[in-house]
Amino acid sequence: MTLLLGFAPLVVFFVLERLSVSLALWAAFATAFALSMRTFIETGILKLFDAGGTLIFGLLALFTGFIEPGMDYPWVAFILDLGLLGIVGWSLAARVPFTWEYSREQIPQEKWATPLFVATNYRLTWAWAGAFAVMAAADATVIFLHRVEPSLAAAASLLALMSALAFTWQSGVRISRRLGKTPY
Repeated sequence: MTLLLGFAPLVVFFVLERLSVSLALWAAFATAFALSMRTFIETGILKLFDAGGTLIFGLLALFTGFIEPGMDYPWVAFILDLGLLGIVGWSLAARVPFTWEYSREQIPQEKWATPLFVATNYRLTWAWAGAFAVMAAADATVIFLHRVEPSLAAAASLLALMSALAFTWQSGVRISRRLGKTPY
C-alpha cells in the first residue's frame, strides 16, 4: 500500500534518532524528498503529506544543523509530531483526507465516490491524527512535566505509530477486497 510508503521518512527518523538526531533528520528529509520527487515525476502531483513531510524534516534538519545544533530529541520529536498532526488536521478541516491521494492509486476511479471508500479514508486520517496527537502528548510530558521518563514517552510514541501502521495496513486490505481489487 502506497500510504505505508509515505510514512517511510518517519520510520527512518525513529530508527536513526538513537544514533544522532541530526543524522536522523537529514536521512528522513532525504527519504521524504525522494518519495515526493518520485511521485511528482510519475504523476506531476505533489501529495500533501509527502510535501509537508519533506518541508518539516528539511526545516528541522536545517534548524538543528545550523541554528540550534544541541536541540534535545524530545523537542525535535515534539515539533515533528505537531507538524505532522497539523498536516493531517488541515486535510480533515479541508474535508480532503490526506489518505485519498494514496488510496486513489490503489482503487479504480469508479469506486472513489462509494461510501465505503470515503468512510475508510476518513477513518484512516482520524487514526493518524490520533497517533500524532498521542506522540506529541508523550513528547510534551517529557518536556513540560519532567515526570515521565523519555524511554516511556518513546515507547508510547512507538506504540501509537505501530498501531496506526497496522490499522492502515488492515484497512487497505479490507477495502481492496470489498471493492474487488487484490490487496497485494
